[in-house]
Amino acid sequence: MTIYEQLTEVFRDFFDDEHLVATPELSSNDIALWDSLNHIRLMIAVEAAFGVELKTEEITNLKNVGELANILENKTHS
Repeated sequence: MTIYEQLTEVFRDFFDDEHLVATPELSSNDIALWDSLNHIRLMIAVEAAFGVELKTEEITNLKNVGELANILENKTHS
């Protein structure tokens, strides 16, 4: 399973939206429920799903799912 497929599962579960697809361009601007509090909760769900720990600066500086995928790629293949 690719990182984007795994992220899609996390996002669908978190936002309760079976049609949501995690793409590199997807950002909080695209999902009404993705506010600052849900951003932290979502990142916790991502950490659990991928078995990684994200640093505060990584979480706060994310611009889109593509950046998140790059971080996860580095953490899961290092």
